[in-house]
Amino acid sequence: MAYDILLIIGGLIVLVVAADRLVVSAVNLAKALNVSAVIVGAVIVGFGTSVPEFVVSIVAASKGETGLAMSNVLASNTANLTLVLGSAALISVLVTTHSVVRREGLLMLGSVCAFAAVLADGTVSVSEGVGLVAGMFVAIGLLIYWANDGAAEPDEHEPGTVEEPRHIGRDVAIGLVALAATVVAGRVLLNGVLSIGESAGLSVVFMGLITGVGTSLPELSAAFAGARRGASDLVLGNVLGSNVFNSLGVAGVAAILGPGSVSAVPPVLISIMVLSAVFAGVFAYSSQRISRVEGLLLIGTFGVYSLLSL
Repeated sequence: MAYDILLIIGGLIVLVVAADRLVVSAVNLAKALNVSAVIVGAVIVGFGTSVPEFVVSIVAASKGETGLAMSNVLASNTANLTLVLGSAALISVLVTTHSVVRREGLLMLGSVCAFAAVLADGTVSVSEGVGLVAGMFVAIGLLIYWANDGAAEPDEHEPGTVEEPRHIGRDVAIGLVALAATVVAGRVLLNGVLSIGESAGLSVVFMGLITGVGTSLPELSAAFAGARRGASDLVLGNVLGSNVFNSLGVAGVAAILGPGSVSAVPPVLISIMVLSAVFAGVFAYSSQRISRVEGLLLIGTFGVYSLLSL
């Protein structure tokens, strides 16, 4: 027990420090390459911080624990949309634009809905997994296309507090090290949480909640760091990219490796995931920002999801 507690504390400290450096490097790269920060957040930070979800779900699926693999993705998506966005909004109001919501936001919503549709009949198949993975490659292509399309547009919400880029190579190196440290720390932290959780004999769905929240800690840490620095687009891009990768890439590969029943996943939790994506989109589109009050509502939604997972 004492060892697990040390893992949790140590993992949390490394997560916070590494995520802060990751945000600085990502924003500097966005400036140096004249690419929108939301795209850097979605492709680099968002996909990168989803590696823990990928590892947990793939290992679970390969062991025949399909329900746990999909519960992990479900909980992670919901935590990103509610806990991560809501917490970041409490630190600093998240400002965005209509174009981000219309393009990257709708892409994320479509990815989440595709994942929900796969879960709806209570089973996942290899063919459904292939379809999700194919969708991921389409999503990556769209993100890259939009990055090129918007490369010349200045980021009007970018704060002046972030250090100006000096050496791209240095920022890439620091970013990669920080990303690796964030992922490893998230995994170490997760191991400590899971070890304690397993001793309590929790259900598959609740274990999925634990792993989902645990693997969302890199996203949460990166969101905290981004919110503190006023990098709203990076925070939003992180969540958008992570959920696209979770819903299409992680769930798709898990379905290919471990097709089977997911009847243990309650439909109400699937509905909450989809509604969370809709609510976050409505909040962002209506006033081009997610306020602190809306952040509290999102966190409250996460609380409801957690209670229904018991």
